[in-house]
Amino acid sequence: MTGFSPRQPSPQGPGRDPQADISDPWGVRRAENLLTSLEGVLSARVVTTPLGEVSEVHVLAQSGLQPKQLVRNIESALLAHLGLKVDHRKISIAQTAEVKPIEALERDVVRERSLQRTILFEGVTVQSARRPHRVLVQVTLASQGQVEVVEEEAADTPRARVEAAARAALAAVDRLLGDHSLALEGARMVREFDREFVFVAAQGLSGRDALLLTGTAEIRESAERAAVFAVMDATNRWSELRRQA
Repeated sequence: MTGFSPRQPSPQGPGRDPQADISDPWGVRRAENLLTSLEGVLSARVVTTPLGEVSEVHVLAQSGLQPKQLVRNIESALLAHLGLKVDHRKISIAQTAEVKPIEALERDVVRERSLQRTILFEGVTVQSARRPHRVLVQVTLASQGQVEVVEEEAADTPRARVEAAARAALAAVDRLLGDHSLALEGARMVREFDREFVFVAAQGLSGRDALLLTGTAEIRESAERAAVFAVMDATNRWSELRRQA
């Protein structure tokens, strides 16, 4: 069978639309709907002769699919569902760029932008120094493949460790920016709303002007880790502006 059989109007048939039968006697729309239900097919158009024989099948599909396999899928679907055998030479495939829902596109854009501008936290460690009652605080940050590791020595007290972590984090951010534009004003632990936070203040230097940068982070795993995140919070917008300059 190489063509459609004329469809007879059946007003009493369940689920049948007699008006559709009259306007589409050869069942072309049914065939096109079938093809667009196949995986990867975006649209389909079936062209017939006045006698109902299929002369052309045009399909628009997503990129990445094998055209030969898609043609076989089309042949099989038409034969299995409609009893219609179509020569593969009558089937033409056009492919377009990948089509994604707008929500997926927005997520990809947001993720790409965040990766471009964000300085990423890699780790923070605290270990004993050679001198007694002293510790070494090591902070590792990264951005666009560049990794900076900065180590600061401090007295083994909670406040001193927090300040050392903040100094190391700010120095790492400054190295990643590459223009020596940041200076630490101070870092301290504060308690508000029944929670503990690290509050950081830094100076962002631009020519003769200086801008006060502040950031906070809740203490969860450790105060030193929160100090690093507070520095990143304080310098996030500054870092983005410096990279765009």
